[in-house]
Amino acid sequence: MSANDCLFCKIIAGDIPAEIIYRDDQVLAFRDINPRAPIHVLVIPQKHVDSLASVTEEQRDIMGKIMIVAREIAAAEGLSESGYRAVINVGLDGGQTISHLHLHLLGGRTLHWPPG
Repeated sequence: MSANDCLFCKIIAGDIPAEIIYRDDQVLAFRDINPRAPIHVLVIPQKHVDSLASVTEEQRDIMGKIMIVAREIAAAEGLSESGYRAVINVGLDGGQTISHLHLHLLGGRTLHWPPG
């Protein structure tokens, strides 16, 4: 998929509205429009990357940045004490429905295991 056809790239460009809660020159975070928990935020790289499976050694820093931003958002959302889940789905069998790397930050209720 090209970045021109990517839903998340269109959100980054401002072509599709989203409730953005964090943005810097590398990472964007916004609320999921179909939340699976009271707090459900997607954290994505601003530069298009298809999937965790396609991440290269040169993209190591952006992966760390995504994790740090997820932790900071969890704290800002009041999830640090009660806990939360950070998930990256990979491929169709892994549940990835948008071909742009994204981390799901979920919290605000008890999350059961296994997820399904």
